Parts: sequence; C-alpha cells; structure tokens
Amino acid sequence: MKIKLTSIIVDNQDKALKFYTEVLGFVKSKDIPVGEFKWLTVVSPEGHPDVELSLEPNANPAAKTFQEALFRQGIPLTAFEVTDIQKEFQRLKVHGVVFSKEPAKTGPITVAIFSDTCGNLIQIYQPPSAE
Repeated sequence: MKIKLTSIIVDNQDKALKFYTEVLGFVKSKDIPVGEFKWLTVVSPEGHPDVELSLEPNANPAAKTFQEALFRQGIPLTAFEVTDIQKEFQRLKVHGVVFSKEPAKTGPITVAIFSDTCGNLIQIYQPPSAE
C-alpha cells in the first residue's frame, strides 16, 4: 500500500491552481473536467512525480464546514517539508504570501504557517536533518 494521491480542500479550483503552481512552485499534473468541477492535481518538482495533490472543491457542505473550522482555529490543513525554511519564507513573502506564524522552532523542527488564499492554512516545516 502506498500514498499516491492526497487532497486539499479549496474554495476555487482555478485560483488554487494558480497559487499552487505560480507561488508554491508545484506543477500541474491532471486537469480533467468532471461535471461542474475538475479532477485537478499538482505534483512537486522536488518530490516523487507519481505522488499527486488533488485540489478538491469544497462543494460538500461537510468539507466546507471542516475547512472553515480549521482556518478559524488557526490549524493547518496540511504540511509541506522544505530544506531551508528561512529561504522559503523569504521567497514566499516576495510573492505576497501572508504568514500567520513566522518560522520558529517547535521542538526539534522549525515551522511556519501561511494562508493559501483558497481557505486553508498551510504549514511548512524543516526537519532537524535539514538544519
């Protein structure tokens, strides 16, 4: 059993695709119309090319409620690993990314949290092996 696909709930697929590709640097993988929405995935150029992140519309009321509750509580919906969190923090700030938590040590890792402009807080983290 392997993880090949995971999803993130977004409030607008087109806006999410733009943010996740143009700002975060992911690459579009699938863009298949499925009725009102799309099967829309991105991959990391730094990761395994067969592991995809689905930009899932929050059309399901339960998903939307969950997404909004996490955001209000300041809880990230997902986390992405980086090798140099200070460099990534500065790069994202130049792109206008709004951070709710600047890079800080949390135990053995360093974390930062930002808004993806699509209804989510995202955590980036740098493990101790990368410091």
